[in-house]
Amino acid sequence: MEASNGGYANGSGAVVWGPGEPFVIQEVQVDPPKAMEVRVRILFTSICHTDLSAWLGQCEAQRAYPRILGHEASGIVESVGEGVEDLKEGDSVVPIFNGECQNCAYCRSGKTNLCGEFRVNPFSSVMKRDGKTRFFATDGNGERRPIHHFLNTSTFTEYTVLDSACCVKIDSRAPLNRMCLLSCGVSTGVGAAWNTANVQKGSTVAIFGLGSIGLAVAEGARLRGASKIIGVDINPQKFVKGKDMGVTDFVNPKDCDKPVHKVISEMTKGGVDFSFECAGNLDVLREAFSSTSSTCAIGWGLTVILGIHPSPKLLPLHPMELFDGRRIVGCVFGDFKGKSQLPGFVDKCMSGEININFDGFITHELPFAEISQAFELLQQGKSLRCLLRI
Repeated sequence: MEASNGGYANGSGAVVWGPGEPFVIQEVQVDPPKAMEVRVRILFTSICHTDLSAWLGQCEAQRAYPRILGHEASGIVESVGEGVEDLKEGDSVVPIFNGECQNCAYCRSGKTNLCGEFRVNPFSSVMKRDGKTRFFATDGNGERRPIHHFLNTSTFTEYTVLDSACCVKIDSRAPLNRMCLLSCGVSTGVGAAWNTANVQKGSTVAIFGLGSIGLAVAEGARLRGASKIIGVDINPQKFVKGKDMGVTDFVNPKDCDKPVHKVISEMTKGGVDFSFECAGNLDVLREAFSSTSSTCAIGWGLTVILGIHPSPKLLPLHPMELFDGRRIVGCVFGDFKGKSQLPGFVDKCMSGEININFDGFITHELPFAEISQAFELLQQGKSLRCLLRI
């Protein structure tokens, strides 16, 4: 890695040149940050199912190549653009795909964590302020070819450029090899339990899909004192890890002779207070919603959607089913306001006030050059989070 006289930073990046094509580790030239942007030296990044879906090109409307994927990471600020006042060179940071400008009406509102300018936009592949990229590949003639961005972040690279609204400064003492999980998985799952559902002591919870997001929900529910945390997954290997993360009971749909929601109703004598759909599957969503369908849950049964669902699928329920008091909501980034709330969250983790089992989520650690192997592990269901050292 090196910086040129023109302010460019040259470093290795994992570039995808087409849907499902192998990652190419190559030199990427990264422009200096423009106004209200920062350039970050990525030290650690990990892989989420959203990266897997994007790599495979499962949503045609989101296809843009060549591209640098990745959205869960941590690093150090290398340089800042004009107008940036809350970040400086050397700061420890985590990128966030759901930005927070802190100035618009949405950011000032306590009703949403979606910024009017920098909320997550899966269809965007350029920087927000000028509609251009900051990544380039150079050919043998020195010609620069633009490389597209991903989810406001693009972390599969030594250097990335972020809008300052998508970059959170954290305590410099915090271990960056664990804090990278706050860019997506841990924040999303724990926040869904705390902020979206507001799980309370004694609550009953069902989690459909025990990947990283689902287990982060379990972690959040455990910390809130939920009395029963039911994990639902077709992979029995997930149950061992689930037990470590606070899951109290397990249901494998393949072993059931009746619908899962009926099994859960019998287990809870009526149904759960909260269900979380973390699989991105409409049939699973239907079961999650139905698992709150019972006498004891009428009036407060809540289903939280966390899975990413393909278009143009629609909700598998009749509007009249909501007239018994059940509710269904979506959740982005755990309803955390990234820049306002994540630093305090990290501080509480550092002080021991919040005891998140970060180590439990990381099942593999590999050098950055082995990113293809990391994707294979995720695709085969063998990993939760594979940490890549850049």
